[in-house]
Amino acid sequence: MKILQAAIQAASYPQTLIIPVAAPAMDEGLPESFFAALSDAFGIPRLSESDFKADGGEMLLFFTPQTRVIVLGLGKNPAFADVVKYFRSVSYKHKQKLSKAVGVSLLHQQLPENPAAWLEAAANGLALGTYQIGRHKTGNGEAHPLSDPEATLHLYLPDNLREPGLAAAHRGLEIAGIQQRVFNMVNAPANKKTPADLAAWAQASAKQYGYKATVYDHKQSEELGFHALLAVGRGSEHPPFFIVLEYAPANPVKKVALVGKGVTFDTGGISIKPSSNLHYMKSDMGGAGAVLGAMEAAAALRLPIHLTGVILAAENSIDALALRPSDVIGSYSGKTIEIIDTDAEGRLILADGLTYVVRNHQPDVVIDLATLTGSVVRTLGYHAAGIFSNNEVLSKQLCGAGDLVGERLWPLPLWDVYKEDIKSDIADLRNFSGKQVAGAISAAKFLEVFVEEHPAWAHLDIAGVAFSDTEFASQKAATAYGVRLLLAYLEMLSKS
Repeated sequence: MKILQAAIQAASYPQTLIIPVAAPAMDEGLPESFFAALSDAFGIPRLSESDFKADGGEMLLFFTPQTRVIVLGLGKNPAFADVVKYFRSVSYKHKQKLSKAVGVSLLHQQLPENPAAWLEAAANGLALGTYQIGRHKTGNGEAHPLSDPEATLHLYLPDNLREPGLAAAHRGLEIAGIQQRVFNMVNAPANKKTPADLAAWAQASAKQYGYKATVYDHKQSEELGFHALLAVGRGSEHPPFFIVLEYAPANPVKKVALVGKGVTFDTGGISIKPSSNLHYMKSDMGGAGAVLGAMEAAAALRLPIHLTGVILAAENSIDALALRPSDVIGSYSGKTIEIIDTDAEGRLILADGLTYVVRNHQPDVVIDLATLTGSVVRTLGYHAAGIFSNNEVLSKQLCGAGDLVGERLWPLPLWDVYKEDIKSDIADLRNFSGKQVAGAISAAKFLEVFVEEHPAWAHLDIAGVAFSDTEFASQKAATAYGVRLLLAYLEMLSKS
């Protein structure tokens, strides 16, 4: 979809025009002047009797000889994520009402404090609404008009908003493309997404976006001492890969490391999972998807942040070589780990990634993301990820970034009283407490050991939000959670 800025005259409106409108803060309804202005602008009878209140997602349709006009309600005080959601909903659910040429107008209502953010959200939502989850169907049904290579988005803006508005809309489209690639990655079935596929994906991304990707195969990982990663992957016919990504602009203001769990399918190993939701375990690499998406976004937007991404790609499967409960394994750090539960495998591979990046890249900030525990889902449900951090400033910055873009985080404790949960009698530590409580916390305490007292580390447990129920699919589907959050945080660092 291309973006065009067109003239303001009504004759220039495309076949479909969307006018976003926020509801008044008080419950007095939209003013009569709003409907009068629409009537005058489009030469139609007065709409004063309309019961349109601009509630979130509400639509008012009317027609001129050339144009279908959709007045789209955004609700009261709409946040950025709300605007994305409502535009995406129109695009996804009402594509029959759209055309290859769609306009968005901010000429007909009182503008918000940051109107450019509405334009970024509008372009992002319209593009995300074109996403088709059924990539492996033999027929994908009716094509979305905005997926056509010749599709255009026209912006109708006040003069002072044209330049920032155009830049914002382009940014929204760029990020939507990245998010859709993460959708594809996380939604892909396990037989279409092995660790080798994830490594190839990272190499292709690096080539496209101009950053560096280094991939260590099984033999190289063994030579480098990634013992925990290799232990997790040894039960699968698909060997694991250790993937290092690096975006290194000139004169960076900060060095940030991102570490992502990339378990391409998780059977649970010998501690096998129940069958009821096992088909969803193709999504256990949502953290890796977020890291790849953030790398692409940082490179595409040329952020002045030296960004290192580490992805641990493995399949947790079962055969005669599979890791067993009671085994003791090594790690890149040199510490030994007693295996209590082979389904607590994500923390094992993250352990190698965290120690590697701290020792070899000396980042100012370390953030890991993983679909790690069912415990965090039981705690926070499907509306927020859990954040554990040894740095209060970092925690607040990430929570603020999440609030800004609608990818929320909630702080959970890292108190030393929970160290007992990972204490082992026969190794340096154990990978699971064996308890049915505080599972997300004990997992974070395990990871804390492997950051080796780095002063600015945050662990994001995204199990409930990376792959979830959504109005845009009939089953659980990828959300690309973390891409927007990390981008907002990195941009915050860029300006500090």
